[in-house]
Amino acid sequence: MNFSFISPKEILTITFTLFAVIDMLGSIPVLASLRVKMGGEIRSTQATLISGGLMVLFLLVGEQFLNILGIDVQSFAVAGSIVIFIIGLEMVLGLEFFKADNNPKSGSVVPIAFPLIAGSGTLTTIMSLKANYHDANILIAILINLVVIYTVLKSLKWIESILGPNGMIVIRKFFGVILLAIAVKIFGTNIQGFGK
Repeated sequence: MNFSFISPKEILTITFTLFAVIDMLGSIPVLASLRVKMGGEIRSTQATLISGGLMVLFLLVGEQFLNILGIDVQSFAVAGSIVIFIIGLEMVLGLEFFKADNNPKSGSVVPIAFPLIAGSGTLTTIMSLKANYHDANILIAILINLVVIYTVLKSLKWIESILGPNGMIVIRKFFGVILLAIAVKIFGTNIQGFGK
């Protein structure tokens, strides 16, 4: 991993992209209900470390994994952009295309660390971003998001009371529009290599 390619602009873009996909603020209602089912407490450190480990693992060996399957990063990026687009549509329109696994038995690992935080959407986004940005910038953006994830999990009750139901809806729709724009950009950048 080459850290000479570090770019604050890229880090900012990737950080906001992952922030929108992970959608910690939009997940607060789900997290709140899970917290109650889990006895009033979520293991913030455990959930953050496991979700972070999955994201970093996919960043480092995701490409090799795709090579074994015979898929190039551009193809994965186009597929990923479609998934990101659908997630954005969900957030903006309030529809549910992807069904969540709401089984609380496994605590902070399933479904909080995976698939709620580091789910297929997040891992697909990381691979899609690899096609457009340097790994070092993606890694830094992942670490920034892990700080946000930990903070949200720790401050769950406080955030719920401050934002209220209407605030949650506004934030979700705002980041949904950002995701739609990002999906279109990733699709446009990587679709050019098709059919050549």
